[in-house]
This record gives sequence, structure tokens and C-alpha cells, in this order.
Amino acid sequence: MTLSYAKAGVDIEKENKAISALAKQLTYKRKGFGAPLTDVGHYAGLIDFGEYALALTTDGVGSKVLIANEMRKWNTVGIDCIAMNVNDLLAMGIEPLAFVDYIAISKPDEEIMEQIGEGLARGAEISRMTIVGGETATLPDIIKGFDLAGTCMGMVKKDRIITGEHIKVGDAIIGLPSSGVHSNGYSLVRRIIKDAGYSYSDSFPYNTGTTIGEELLIPTRIYMEILEAADKFDIHGLAHITGSGLMKLHRITKYGFDITDPLMPQPVFRFLQEEGKVEDIEMYRTFNMGMGFVVVMSEGEAEEASKMLGGKIVGRIVEDGNIYVNRMEIK
Repeated sequence: MTLSYAKAGVDIEKENKAISALAKQLTYKRKGFGAPLTDVGHYAGLIDFGEYALALTTDGVGSKVLIANEMRKWNTVGIDCIAMNVNDLLAMGIEPLAFVDYIAISKPDEEIMEQIGEGLARGAEISRMTIVGGETATLPDIIKGFDLAGTCMGMVKKDRIITGEHIKVGDAIIGLPSSGVHSNGYSLVRRIIKDAGYSYSDSFPYNTGTTIGEELLIPTRIYMEILEAADKFDIHGLAHITGSGLMKLHRITKYGFDITDPLMPQPVFRFLQEEGKVEDIEMYRTFNMGMGFVVVMSEGEAEEASKMLGGKIVGRIVEDGNIYVNRMEIK
């Protein structure tokens, strides 16, 4: 049997419909100072702050925390929590300023909280921002284990916001490497590991000296170099590749993405695909497949920018609105 994200319990199409049902009820909009500058649905929500826009993102670590529990290793999930929020700000060219966390836990545990704090502190340091507060809720009737999420605030001058509206046909697509699976698709990851009969403490087959659990707990990369690139180059669009994989690219433009020279996925993706018998298209619409961030810009600047960012040109923007990887349509 081939596995998919839907078979593992997460149906992206149903999830998107449910989100749309929620979003259509959010009709009230403040006027004047503090009014929204973007509609619901981009990477960050922006509000008017005079010459500047204030930006907010919110996200969590998801079921990756269940692997942390199995491994009794919680000092990386805080980095994931920060990264998932900060990278969404960076996907609009926005500098992160402050963060608040939310931890829901079944019962107080000093060891878990200390290690979560260690990761949050490291993520904040990488992101050059302050954790200004948060909330911890003990919810034994609701939570089994713990859930970790947070909200990030950023700021950008209004004329520096990058939404994707300037993307044009022929623009170069630059792919930046991920550090691994990051923090998405773990319902499918855990189903694959379970069905294949592995333990997270088993040795990872493609990397001597690490376990499967250690490989899967590698924290999400934080792409702060995007801000420096935005100062130096005319960037037309940015995308953080998270849940629903390359389908996230539809968020920034009506045009299509023809990826003809994709980044090489890390061995963990080959391991998951082989053990779960997951189809190629399903891998690309669930995971980042080695490319955690995308930069779109004119071809003339792309080579220099890709060197600065440590990525490479992976394709071009095309007229139709489809996404292709080596001629395979991702839909």
C-alpha cells in the first residue's frame, strides 16, 4: 500500500476548505491607523503603522513534538516554533522583532519546560529578536503531552513589503536548501515509521552514527539572510515551503513555476519515500524535498544572489499557473 498525507490523517484539500469556512466569517476590518494592509491568506498579516507596517504570524511545531517525547529530547522544538513564524515574516521581506510563546501541557514538567526554553532562546538569538512573554496552560482534560505554538511580530517600511505582485514570466527561481523535513508532514512521517516497524532509536540507514529520531528532530532552518538579500537585490517574490510542500508557491503569484533543476533532497526524504512507498507527486505536495525557501527575481541578478544566499537557480516563472518539477505537474 502506498501512503499519503491524507491516509495518515491530514487531508490538505479538506483542511483548506475548513480554513476558507473560517476566514469568510472574518469580515470586520478596522479603519485608519491600524487598518489591515493585506487580506487573510498571505504569509503574514500586515497592519498600517504610519510609514511602517506591523506584521504578525502565528504557528506551531505540530506533531513533531510527539517524536521529541519518544526521544525525551525537547531542546530543538523551540527552534522549530520560532522558525515556523520567523520564516513566514521573511517570506514578505519583514524583520522579526518580538515573539510570544504558548505551551499547553497535560501536567507541569520542569525538564520539558527547561529544554523547550533552551530551544526558544536559541531560535530567538538566530532571529535577532526578543521573547517578550508567553502563556502556559495546564490542560489535563484536553492535552496529552504538550503542544507548542507562538506568535511573532515584525516591522517593515511599506515600500519594502514583498508580496509577489512584481513576479513576471521569465524570472529566475532560486531554491535555498532546507535542513531536512523541518516541521511539516509529521503525521505522514510518523505513520511511515510505525508501519515500517521502526523505532526512533533505531540507526538511520543513510547516516552512520545517528538515529532515525535524531534525523527527524533536526530543527527547521531560519533564513535570516533573506533580509540582507532584500537590501541588495530587487526581489520579486519569496516563499517559505512548509505544509502542502510546493503547493505553497500558489500563495505568491498567479504565474507558474517550472523547476527543471531541483535541489537534491536530503537522504531522509529517500528513506521516507521508500519505506512508505510514497509517490513522487505526494512527496512534493507534502514535504519541502530539500528546498525550504524560494526566492524569485530577475534573471540578471539571480546568479549573484544565489551565491550570496547559498542556493542555486532551480527554474523559471512560466505563463500558466501550474507548478512543475522535472515536467511532473504538482497539483
